[in-house]
Amino acid sequence: MIHLYTGEGKGKTTAAMGLAIRAAGRGRKVVIAQFMKGRDSGEFHSLGFIPNITVIRNHESNGFFSSASEDIRLKITEENNENLKAALAAPHDLIVLDEVCIAYDYDAVDRKVVDDLLRGFSPEKELVLTGRNPPQHFRDAADYISEIKNVKHPFERGVPAREGIEY
Repeated sequence: MIHLYTGEGKGKTTAAMGLAIRAAGRGRKVVIAQFMKGRDSGEFHSLGFIPNITVIRNHESNGFFSSASEDIRLKITEENNENLKAALAAPHDLIVLDEVCIAYDYDAVDRKVVDDLLRGFSPEKELVLTGRNPPQHFRDAADYISEIKNVKHPFERGVPAREGIEY
C-alpha cells in the first residue's frame, strides 16, 4: 500500500524511519531514498546497523533549493534522479521516498518516474512518501495519509535544529 506522511509539523521523516525499522525487524527488505537533504543526520548512523535497510541519499548539503544557484539546483536534481533510479532498482519490500513531495514540487526529481511508480505500484509492496504540500494525485493514490500538524516548535523561538533531535 501507499503511505503519505505530510503536514507542517515535525515527524514526517521520523514516522517513515519508524516504519522502516518495523519492517526490517520482520525481515523485509527496505530501501530509503532521501531527496533534497545531504546534511548528516543521526537516523542514518543507526539505520546502517540494521540488516535489510539500504539508505540512498544526497552526498552533501547544498542549502535550501529555493535560494540555490542554477548550477546547484541542477546538481541536486541530478542527484535526486540518481537516488530515485538506484532505489527503484534495489530489491525491496518497502521503499521510502523521503522529501519526495518537495522534490516533486520544485521539479527537482523526474516527475514522470514518480507518477509511473504511483500508477503501477505493486500491491504486494509498501511505498512511503514524505514531505509538505503533496500534489493532489499523491493524496489520491495513497492508502494511508497522516497529516502532522505543527502546534508549537522551538524554531519559532529562534532555537536552531538540534543534533540527535531534528537531525
